[in-house]
Amino acid sequence: MTQEKKDSITHELNYVSANRFYVEIDSNLTASFSECSGLSVQVDKETYFEGGVNDQQRILLKQAKFDDVTLKRGITDDLQFWNWISEVLNPGKKKRRNVNILIFNQAGETMQTWTLMGAVPVGWKTPSLQANSTSVAIEELTLAYEGLKVVAQSPSVTAKRDARQVSFTNDAQRDSLGYFPSN
Repeated sequence: MTQEKKDSITHELNYVSANRFYVEIDSNLTASFSECSGLSVQVDKETYFEGGVNDQQRILLKQAKFDDVTLKRGITDDLQFWNWISEVLNPGKKKRRNVNILIFNQAGETMQTWTLMGAVPVGWKTPSLQANSTSVAIEELTLAYEGLKVVAQSPSVTAKRDARQVSFTNDAQRDSLGYFPSN
């Protein structure tokens, strides 16, 4: 196969669809998820005007806010979600974990990784059970997190990765309970 043909195939398989993703909790691949929603960041701003400058406004950027992320999956015999939410109720346990959400292209290559820094469960929900239902029983885990790291991994012609990273938190070491040290 010629190099030009290989480049064409790579390009055709380089698009990303919303159904090709996996979730890792503390670098352990978990069961497949049917849905991951709510991943977003919003930066607060304050608008002000300078005297004598009538054709512009000034914007002062403030804190970043991260919306809660909800993960949904079919119920299995895996109690990982329940065990984690149970730790939240037990003082002294390490509750915060890093959660990676990996999204793949059609060739199965990782295109981006979103890392929820210091994620902690703030909700767990089981499905409504109905005797006449034939739908899959879905459990939900809602996570709050302290920061977000995004890594783009674009496959090149030589299959090497060009990792570009954006971080919305410092990468300081955490204490035994998972908190960032105070300055």
